[in-house]
Amino acid sequence: MTWTLPEPMLTTQVASPDLPLGVAAEPKWDGYRAQLARYADGRVLLRSRQGTDMTAAFPEILDAALAQLPGDTGLDAELVVWEGERLAFERLQQRLARRRGAGALAAARGWPAHLVVFDVVRLEGTDLTAWPYARRRSALENLFADTPLTAPFTLCPSTTDPATARDWLTWTSAGLEGLCFKRLTEPYRAGTRAWGKYKVRATTEAVVGAVTGPPAVPRTLLLGRYDDTGRLRYTGRTVPLARTAAAALAEALTPAVGGHPWSGRTFTAGWGSREVLDVTLVDPRLVVEVDVDVARDAVGRWRHPVRLHRVRAEMHPMQVPEFGGGD
Repeated sequence: MTWTLPEPMLTTQVASPDLPLGVAAEPKWDGYRAQLARYADGRVLLRSRQGTDMTAAFPEILDAALAQLPGDTGLDAELVVWEGERLAFERLQQRLARRRGAGALAAARGWPAHLVVFDVVRLEGTDLTAWPYARRRSALENLFADTPLTAPFTLCPSTTDPATARDWLTWTSAGLEGLCFKRLTEPYRAGTRAWGKYKVRATTEAVVGAVTGPPAVPRTLLLGRYDDTGRLRYTGRTVPLARTAAAALAEALTPAVGGHPWSGRTFTAGWGSREVLDVTLVDPRLVVEVDVDVARDAVGRWRHPVRLHRVRAEMHPMQVPEFGGGD
């Protein structure tokens, strides 16, 4: 009998990293959400959160599923690629771009993926979605121990100890983005935002190099930092500004006159969009403090939108942390 993977259970943002009673915490990895099905007839499906078939792009996961997983089994997981001592999200993107034939095989050799498994929704023909998290977790641990599952499969840690969960928040340099919270008694509720998510965030400084919208009423800020050669490098863009913040910034922003480090450069909207932005270059002297999460690309740019915290008019641009360095 044919079966399908359930829609992925989703998270909603929580404000505190404190672990409540009756809840388990898991690390939140910087990768792709992925579900894996191994059917009794030998078919394997690795799909994204949006339902995209990623199987051909990750032949090492396909081979491991055929060799290690029992038939009629479905897993929920995070797909990651390690590069040195950090998780490299950009390598995952490159892997998906080489999703066929020899290109996929070569990419698998150069940037092998791992599947960090945190849930089991079906096991050897039995639907586990109605089971509470604690029972599914026990079944998942037994699957890893008894089969046993080995690389590229990795069992995601889980804890009910607040001190252990707090310690995981120190792993951000390796690519951990925060914590996921899951009630021990909760079934797998397909498509619902019933899990909690705490993302590590910090405030840091950057230089305003350009804006979208007119400088008198800026919509977003394009931010930069100087590298060790003195070159202003683009590092990210803010979410749309509140009206009061935009009005306050207008007095501090000066349109660029003459040469600018970003003259002739184009910027895309990013975050999944390739739309080219209409930007106005400004004199790169204004320093702002922004709220950021820990996700970075290979060279140190913020992968997610940042939020304006405040203007730091007293700071010189060269006092801003160096591009590609820590915050």
